[in-house]
Amino acid sequence: AGMRACIGFWVGSVPTGWAKNTAEYIQKAKQAYQERDPHPLITFALAPHSPYVNDDESLLLCQQFSNEHNLRIHIHLHETEAEININLEKYGNRPMTRFDQLGLLNEQLIAVHMVHLTDAEIELCAKRKLHVSHNPESNLKLGSGFAPISKLINAGVNVSLGTDGAASNNDLDLFGEMQTAAFIAKALDKNPTALDAMTVIEMATINGAKTVGLEKEIGSVEKGKYADVIAIDFDHLFTQPVFHPASHVVYALNRLQVSDVFVAGKQLLNQCKFTTLDTTEIIKKAQYWANKVRPTQG
Repeated sequence: AGMRACIGFWVGSVPTGWAKNTAEYIQKAKQAYQERDPHPLITFALAPHSPYVNDDESLLLCQQFSNEHNLRIHIHLHETEAEININLEKYGNRPMTRFDQLGLLNEQLIAVHMVHLTDAEIELCAKRKLHVSHNPESNLKLGSGFAPISKLINAGVNVSLGTDGAASNNDLDLFGEMQTAAFIAKALDKNPTALDAMTVIEMATINGAKTVGLEKEIGSVEKGKYADVIAIDFDHLFTQPVFHPASHVVYALNRLQVSDVFVAGKQLLNQCKFTTLDTTEIIKKAQYWANKVRPTQG
């Protein structure tokens, strides 16, 4: 396909079809990492699921693996009140306190959601220089709550945008996430200037690059960086006239107006036509797997 990706090795403390226990998850992650074919567009991370799925042993093993290979750790954190209550019952403290005691709160951590935070926890995020991935539409669909994004940004925390998975988001549309993030922040802060358009665009671009550790290679148009860029078609009745392009990107556009995509200078979308992918074949495969995983009626 030619797309850039950061692939996370899932690690849990519960048995699945992939692995029986923590040791096997880590062993398979190490094996996959060691046997990978190095590729300029592919990087790797560890992806333990959450404070309630992962015990201390699995988290410490992820931290060790991360330290050995300089890998990011991606995990759902402080997503729901239930998650925090489970941690309080089982470990006697809130997840962030537990993670800090384990040494996981650092520049390698990608903390996804971060909805339920105290002011002290926001200060700790800034102090430990971790990264926050804000997933506003998933938080809305699951009824998780509203992340204090303005407070995090004002504290100096790097905040990027994500979508979460298809089960809790459906469309995986980053343009939709930009608009939703901006609207929620304005409503929460009761301030129409909160999370302005350029800030949201930075969350979707350079802040995302910082989150996965690639800010020196991508995320902005600068000399020496790879040409990962898109072109947007503003020439539609519903997006004319254009007075403020950044505001239009956040509040008026949709993903179907992306006309061209380049990754590392290679064109992958040309006038809304894929150059490397057979969409008919992709749809056929999607339908095949949908039928395969669909519960049997009866």
